[in-house]
Amino acid sequence: MNSITRSTVCLMFVAAVIGSAAPAVCGDVQATGALKKWHRVTLVVEGPETGETASPNPFVDYRLDVTFTHRESGKTCVVPGFYAADGNAAVTGAESGNQWLVHFTPCAEGEWTYKVSFRTGTEIAAAPKPNGGKPAGPADGATGSFKIGPTDAAAPDLRAKGRLQYVGEHYLRFAETGEWFLKCGADAPENLLAYADFDNTPNVQGRRKTWEPHLRDYSADGDDLLWGPNGDRGKGLLGAINYLASEGMNAFSFLTCNIDGDDRNVFPYVLKTDLAGYQARAEKKERMTTARWTEVVDPLRFDVSKLAQWDRVFQYAERKGMYLHFKMLENENDRLMDGGNLGLQRKLYCRELIARFGDHLALNWNLGEETMLSTEQIQAMAGYIAAVDPYDHNIVIHTYPNWHGKVYGPLLGDKSELTGLSIQTSSRQFVQVHDAVVTWVRRSTEAGKKWVVAVDEPGDASFALATDKDDPAHDLPRMNALWGALLGGSQGVEWYFGYKYDQSDLTCQDWRSRDLFWDQCRFALEFFRKFDVPFWKMSPQDELSQSGNWVLASRAGDADFHLVAQVRDGGTAEIALPEGKFRFGWFNPRTGEGLVDRGQANGGGAGQFKSPGTQDWILLVQPDS
Repeated sequence: MNSITRSTVCLMFVAAVIGSAAPAVCGDVQATGALKKWHRVTLVVEGPETGETASPNPFVDYRLDVTFTHRESGKTCVVPGFYAADGNAAVTGAESGNQWLVHFTPCAEGEWTYKVSFRTGTEIAAAPKPNGGKPAGPADGATGSFKIGPTDAAAPDLRAKGRLQYVGEHYLRFAETGEWFLKCGADAPENLLAYADFDNTPNVQGRRKTWEPHLRDYSADGDDLLWGPNGDRGKGLLGAINYLASEGMNAFSFLTCNIDGDDRNVFPYVLKTDLAGYQARAEKKERMTTARWTEVVDPLRFDVSKLAQWDRVFQYAERKGMYLHFKMLENENDRLMDGGNLGLQRKLYCRELIARFGDHLALNWNLGEETMLSTEQIQAMAGYIAAVDPYDHNIVIHTYPNWHGKVYGPLLGDKSELTGLSIQTSSRQFVQVHDAVVTWVRRSTEAGKKWVVAVDEPGDASFALATDKDDPAHDLPRMNALWGALLGGSQGVEWYFGYKYDQSDLTCQDWRSRDLFWDQCRFALEFFRKFDVPFWKMSPQDELSQSGNWVLASRAGDADFHLVAQVRDGGTAEIALPEGKFRFGWFNPRTGEGLVDRGQANGGGAGQFKSPGTQDWILLVQPDS
């Protein structure tokens, strides 16, 4: 036993007792988790007793990194850690303690070794050389190992599918199953995290949410993730996620900081005043400056219990198969941190989000909603995230509809670490969606680095996706935005709710207000799965239609040639097909019915395909094999 480190012995013991209520403890390092592929393993590192407002600052002047190495393959990743107070702050609300945590999701079975770097020094958390300073405690230099077994999760739990990865194509792919990803879900409310059950969340303009309409959707499968001193907080928001998943949706978005924005209730920071004082100032809606915003919050200190509670929501979302769209900043505040530059405030913010939440399997980092950051500022922020995030998640940017060329163009190809776009349009009829997607799919391809292009705010600010009571048919969002995006080569759509509705981008806490439309979104996602459409090998090719249809198709020489086109108003599509024999059929995007009116067609020229009824229909052409 003398040749085995204390940490290694501890982790071996954990593997034997995992599933018990309390984690195994071994001096300076503990481990909790299922020790299974794609499941979270958390290392708990004991450090000095400190607190959120202590000096030295535990978020700035301490740095925890753990290097994990897979013995069989040699794969290595460096995972950042974070200060966690007593290690159970979601339940206790603790602001002090001696616990630092590292969340790690192993991507392979077999033996993993680790080595801890736990250092202290002035502003070391953002230093370019992490091994500067001096040891922060006995855990610095600790080593150990553990064995990872296969996952036992079942879909839709993402731990059955593995990490969703950017692989150089226009779509993301799950590492475990190889499944390619299309998304559809809610882009609203942007202040989703303005939730009464989270610690220290204000109620500016009465917009703090209870998510009470979704209490009826709460399921006991979230019981272990509830929080608070009585273990009963979180049911409303977990119920909302359960509802959205039950409708077949697989994505939702949220701001993690909306200080000085439209809502002003969401931020990860420790306040410099009490909630009442913050709220009184925020109600005045006085625009902040780079200097003045630090009068109300401390951008170098984080609210440990609130962020731990956010994480429980994200854990539940992962179980339900949800893609997490982190909107890190918005137009009103993206230049408050360091004047828009990559300084200490911005580095700490990015590092904290990555350390706490980056182990989740399906997410993107959106650098800013409606951003007006300069090209150089975007490049710097994206580069920092790419360097710190050990999991290489999708990095995207969002800007105003009339700023696409100005913001996106200079970032194409090797000019940035961006791997995707989050597109906003401004037409109430959603008519800009298809052309915008096609433009950036093609331009990124031509630049030599394919972007994952998503439409995350279709429509205009006032109306966009209406409630069911205002527009039960939802014809325009279905035809122009949903199918316009998908046939343009987009990863999918998240839906913004306009200000004119009672369940708006800021006031919504009932996703059932769009219940009828979620059905149409589910039909679209099921179409590609049910009929084995290889969308990841297809591209927008509207030029194949001589009748103005939107077309997504394989390359002409592909033996597995597929083509999907939209026909409106009961019309006819005149489509040029390559040489070969094909079969076709029609899909009803309003009801999910299909394939109807099947037939066969010979390629080598233009064929005419008459839709089976009025309104819009989706034509599917496949090899006749």
